[in-house]
Amino acid sequence: MNYSAPYLDIKVEKENGKWGVAHPYFKNWAEWESISPDDVILRVDGMPIDNLKQVKYKSKILSANSITIMKPDGEIVEIHIKRLDIPQQFFYVLIIPACYYFLTLFITIYLHFKQKNSKLTNLLILFMLTVSIAYVSGGASGRLNGVGIIVNRSSMLLCLVVLLHFLEKYYTFVKINWLFTKNIKYFYILPVIACLLGSIGFFYPASNNILSNVVLALFFILLIIVLSILLLSYFKYSSPQLKILLNTILIPFLPFLFLYTLPKILIDQYILSGEVSALFLLLIPFSFIFTQLTERLFDIEYHITRLRYYVIFSLIFTLWFTIGLYWIAGKSLTMTVMSGVSIFTFVSLVVLFYIKEKVDYRKRKILFSTKGDYIHQLYTAVDRIGKTIKIDELLEKFAQEVSLHLELEHIFVLTYDYDINQFTSTVEGRPPINHMLMEDLKLGEIRKIDKVYLAFLHQDAHCKRALVLGHNNSIHLKDEELLWLELLLLYVNNFIENTKMVEELLEELKHMRQADDSQLPWLNKLLWLRFEEEKYQLAQELHDTNLQEQLHIAREVDVLINTKDTKDIQQKLAMVHKQMVASLHDLRAYCENLKPPLLDTLGLNAALEKLIRKVSERANFMLIYTIDRLYLEDERMNLMIYRLFQELLNNALKHSYSTTVEIHLREMEDGFEILYKDDGVGCNVDDIIVTESMGIRGMQERIKAFNGNFYIDSQVNEGMSIRITVKEGSDTLDYDAYSG
Repeated sequence: MNYSAPYLDIKVEKENGKWGVAHPYFKNWAEWESISPDDVILRVDGMPIDNLKQVKYKSKILSANSITIMKPDGEIVEIHIKRLDIPQQFFYVLIIPACYYFLTLFITIYLHFKQKNSKLTNLLILFMLTVSIAYVSGGASGRLNGVGIIVNRSSMLLCLVVLLHFLEKYYTFVKINWLFTKNIKYFYILPVIACLLGSIGFFYPASNNILSNVVLALFFILLIIVLSILLLSYFKYSSPQLKILLNTILIPFLPFLFLYTLPKILIDQYILSGEVSALFLLLIPFSFIFTQLTERLFDIEYHITRLRYYVIFSLIFTLWFTIGLYWIAGKSLTMTVMSGVSIFTFVSLVVLFYIKEKVDYRKRKILFSTKGDYIHQLYTAVDRIGKTIKIDELLEKFAQEVSLHLELEHIFVLTYDYDINQFTSTVEGRPPINHMLMEDLKLGEIRKIDKVYLAFLHQDAHCKRALVLGHNNSIHLKDEELLWLELLLLYVNNFIENTKMVEELLEELKHMRQADDSQLPWLNKLLWLRFEEEKYQLAQELHDTNLQEQLHIAREVDVLINTKDTKDIQQKLAMVHKQMVASLHDLRAYCENLKPPLLDTLGLNAALEKLIRKVSERANFMLIYTIDRLYLEDERMNLMIYRLFQELLNNALKHSYSTTVEIHLREMEDGFEILYKDDGVGCNVDDIIVTESMGIRGMQERIKAFNGNFYIDSQVNEGMSIRITVKEGSDTLDYDAYSG
């Protein structure tokens, strides 16, 4: 039907028994064919105009292959219309809908065979197909074709009912409470009603306009219901899944809702035509593909945020370019050409931004200088230091890296030996330092004394190490440099601890091998591989997060260096400096998360109090807690308790959607217990244990290492409770996990 004849939409008026041209929709084509308001239309496709149903009930010539016109001077003109004579209707009504439909069909077939026996997938397929059918049938419906009207109106409502059904199942899938009725099946009556209304319109064409507005009103009500559910759910649970789902549905529907549907219902006149505003709706089904293929919608949040960032910049420049083009060219350019140029400019800019991002990343070492980029320096230093395998080599490499990046010559590691109460250092002529200053230093602390900076590095039962930086009152380290050094000290402290453990383990294996001739090369290789993998992951994670922010700051600084407008340069530099310091503080928090310094200095209770304060600042729930003071002989349990608290509270933040969370650490006669409870969405215990999700397996392994017991009780929509008990002093590793 769409291909049978070009879509014209010429409004006509009857005067003195003759049908004259009142308003052609495609004005450029009308001017090209010399059609004027004084012309009288005699026949359409060889049929007298009075016999046309579309003229009788809508006073429009909707489509035709030829029209016969009588000019004011009595001349009879036969106009034959080819499809490409009006390229707008050819693309909007035929090509784009056809391409969209076949693309949708291909994707749905792929989804059907890719993910079988999934109700979510089936609903997604049905939703995509109904949207595509509604879009394709729009052209036939606009021509008053009976089948087109029935299919278009019923599929318009069906797609929203299927969307509602999909959301209800998806909420269950992501364990979020559904805020609407679960009897979605009754809503499937609405597409049936639309089908009946379309049939009535076919037999009684005079009622078409009224019935069309009724269907649009039902469409509007269904859309408001969908958006209300998403908005209320998002404000209640603040879920990242719902945020992206809301943007995915809300943004494409806004043009169709406010520029076509509402004006059509209220004043019977649209602002933006249906075929143009419907183009935005095509984004919805393909956004939903990510929901099924990734099964975790927030995995693409970064890509959507980046796309929004690029789209805003591209849109601003496109508007500016279009206004300038219109001002320069004036009326010499048609609206079609202007629209085409604008769309081409907008799409090209978005693609250009993506290409530029990839090129910048690949050529980052050439494009951006690392001088002053402390995050890049930190990443480089950590990467080089992490390649050492002995403590002596590690300390030597550490001193070299600090000397290189801070451009200081007199740098060395000073060690105070508790066994002989003396300093040990291989550097000659080192300045005298009081050992009491060493005792007062805390982890990561940097103190300026006399002619040196003294920075705490590491401490164990036998010695305490500090980094000495000579300045001779001629060099003053900036705040950013001190913060960079503090972060590096925390990293190196962790490296020393890990290297010591590996050295001790290897020494123990060496004694075992001397006592027994059996070789254990596989264990030696496994230990080294795990050690190197851990260091690589730490360095890589640092590179992929804050380093990217610092690259952005470097670009801003580069812009400021080359700018000719120095009016607000100080203010802009201050903003860049603020961003850099904030990023460095984030890095420090990251390092503290890896190894909380309060745990070694002020003890377990202080570390847990700080952790709970941080969680309370981010949480949307009320956090109730009690922490007993424990007296444990095995200090390793302190770190284990801290990690358990950390994992439980992180799960509460990410997954529980609770209003109240309780966590308690209680002393027992021969150990301790941790009690956790929330009133969130809960889950199926068997599912999370099998899939190793929510960190349950990691907590179980930690507790198992200390011969503890792990109890978990949870049901969907009924919250979760966990009880952990550990007894001190047992060397066995018997373990049972219980679930109620």
